[in-house]
Amino acid sequence: MTEPLFISSSPVFEVDGQLRGELARDIVRLDIEEATDGLKTLRARFVAYGPMAGMDEAELLHVDGSALDFGKTLDVAIGPAENQRTIFHGFVSALEADFQEEREPHVVVFGEDKLMSLRMTRGMRTFENMSDGDIAEEIATKHGLATDIDIDGPTYDVVQQWNMSDLAFLRERARLIQAEVWIQDDTLCVKSRQKRSATDVTLVRGNQVLSLQVRADLAHQRTCVHVSGVDVDDRAVIDEVADGQTIRSEVAGGRTGPEILQRAFGQRVTHRVCEVPRNAQEAGDWGRAEMLRRSRAFVSASGVTSGTPDMVVGTRLTLERVGAPFEGDGYYVTRVCHTYDLSEGHRTHFDAERPFIREAT
Repeated sequence: MTEPLFISSSPVFEVDGQLRGELARDIVRLDIEEATDGLKTLRARFVAYGPMAGMDEAELLHVDGSALDFGKTLDVAIGPAENQRTIFHGFVSALEADFQEEREPHVVVFGEDKLMSLRMTRGMRTFENMSDGDIAEEIATKHGLATDIDIDGPTYDVVQQWNMSDLAFLRERARLIQAEVWIQDDTLCVKSRQKRSATDVTLVRGNQVLSLQVRADLAHQRTCVHVSGVDVDDRAVIDEVADGQTIRSEVAGGRTGPEILQRAFGQRVTHRVCEVPRNAQEAGDWGRAEMLRRSRAFVSASGVTSGTPDMVVGTRLTLERVGAPFEGDGYYVTRVCHTYDLSEGHRTHFDAERPFIREAT
């Protein structure tokens, strides 16, 4: 099978389901970003001056609302034809005209996915006898979204939303139990990391990887997490502990941050004091979530590739030729930013983390 002599990495734009070739023609810069807390955002800069159909003189483009207008759906795909992926599906939320001397005018378009509706809705509500999954279901129903929710956690007697946006409130509930939030088409997804399905990507230093920094850092590691309080029913003291074994179920081999910290510096304990658990189950779930958050971030990777359309938040990442401690699989992508410009083409910026380093062989 012969390889194509030319591969285009130019983005493809659809507005309200209609292919808009003029946007691909006039694109100057594109940034599409997402992280584990949800809300994918877009920023696209276009040349806004040139000929229009049926007119003899050049005019301002993309500002009359015929193609780009508030509330219109915007889809962006990128990559070679045989591997093209839709990397944004959302709505136009802002338009900006940018005029600079000695340069043609630009139009900058901003977009957000359907979590924008949750971000713009603020309220005060009380939820009774509900789990975090139940709360997420109720919020999704309020916004007309289907749901794909798979999280564990306690059932609370009372949870209150105090003048927070629905998105901020949902993010806060997810953070307590280390769940992740995102939109897939018209479906609100709230899942723990182990239950999130995504792509598998292998990156090789010196091949797809243009830059990469990988660090194993003990600064925020702890050997155990305590969550304390008083049970509201029987007034008994609560003191739940999550130790280094909490992360072991996610590690096939190698040394974890808590294990290395214990060996190098001894016991290092942290206490959660910002949240007030009402019973031991809440305290235990919150403590395990906090231990997972810290342990998962022991090894952090930040890099840029020559364009990886398949990379999304949740991608299981393998790094090769990066040195024995950092080699291999087990990385989880926590942030992705796809960019495109006229000088470099498609680039993928990413952050990933892993809870262990490998032993040198």
